[in-house]
Amino acid sequence: MSNHLADSHSEITLGLLKAVQEDEKLTQRSAASDLGIALGLVNTYLKRCVKKSFIKIRQVPRNRYAYYLTPQGFAEKSRLTAEYLSQSLSLFRQSKDQYRENYLQCVKNGWTRIAFYGASDLCEIAALCAQEFPIEVAAIIQKGAAAKASTRLPIVETIAEAGTIDAIILTDLIDPQHSFNTLVEEFPNSRVLTPKFLEVSRTLPTLKK
Repeated sequence: MSNHLADSHSEITLGLLKAVQEDEKLTQRSAASDLGIALGLVNTYLKRCVKKSFIKIRQVPRNRYAYYLTPQGFAEKSRLTAEYLSQSLSLFRQSKDQYRENYLQCVKNGWTRIAFYGASDLCEIAALCAQEFPIEVAAIIQKGAAAKASTRLPIVETIAEAGTIDAIILTDLIDPQHSFNTLVEEFPNSRVLTPKFLEVSRTLPTLKK
């Protein structure tokens, strides 16, 4: 199992265990809505958790079912929570160091006004690091502008709306490669900065004739 799939598996399992603990009257449909996944996937993970004795099911009146955590379920939820926090702290340290490298590059090149691209939790980390440098963060650029970031920076939909900027720093966690590819169509490649942990390829593939 790849790291991405393993992370996704752990995240869904943890979310389901938390949902069951918080609400014994939980339905599969409400769990699917809360977790943002398909109903069939909830059913699959519930069966796995029952098979592993993390969750017990009992029938209640009106042909409904109640779900509750077993001692093994509480232990697994605790383990997954600790694992998630460990990964989050690791991501925080790694992203903080690499965004600092991006800012040092900005200072070296005399770039003082920048924007973030992608409204995500990374914006808060990147904004925090920016305070250590003589740099102004003008805005967060987010296509559609529906997403919200946990900073007080304005969110705009286009590069033009961000005003005059010297560089753009990638903060997209959903599809950073696509965001980079889109960005360099409108903005100089050398002025789009990407932290290494996002694993963005800066060389766009060319089709062979």
